[in-house]
Amino acid sequence: MSIQTVDVVYTAVATAENGRDGRVASDDGKLDVIVNPPKEQGGSGAGTNPEQLFAAGYSACFQGALGVVARRENADVSGSRVTAKVGIGKAADGGFGLTVEISAAIPNVDAATAKDLVEKAHQVCPYSRATRGNIEVTLTVA
Repeated sequence: MSIQTVDVVYTAVATAENGRDGRVASDDGKLDVIVNPPKEQGGSGAGTNPEQLFAAGYSACFQGALGVVARRENADVSGSRVTAKVGIGKAADGGFGLTVEISAAIPNVDAATAKDLVEKAHQVCPYSRATRGNIEVTLTVA
């Protein structure tokens, strides 16, 4: 598998302090959050966590990809919503791994069209492309 080359038009920059129990901030100051492990991982759960941040980014990116695909297909995705559920746990090799479930609700198209749009968005979305073959991603249409 070859590495994809990209003509970069924007680069996001964020810095973490103290890992999963500290702070993450973007270089422009638009993102500045306290991160803590969730209670399920023995943390306080007081702040956000990397999995929530990943879910937020993935759902927003996937929604954007859905819009790109919908324009190509002349489909109406207005009022649609994309939810990403990101799970973390121990992997078989002793490390940690992620799972993702993407669920899309697209009220203005029939179920078959919604399923087709979601599958096509999964091929276009940069997050989906980056994770393909690395983590389990499940697609559902609500």
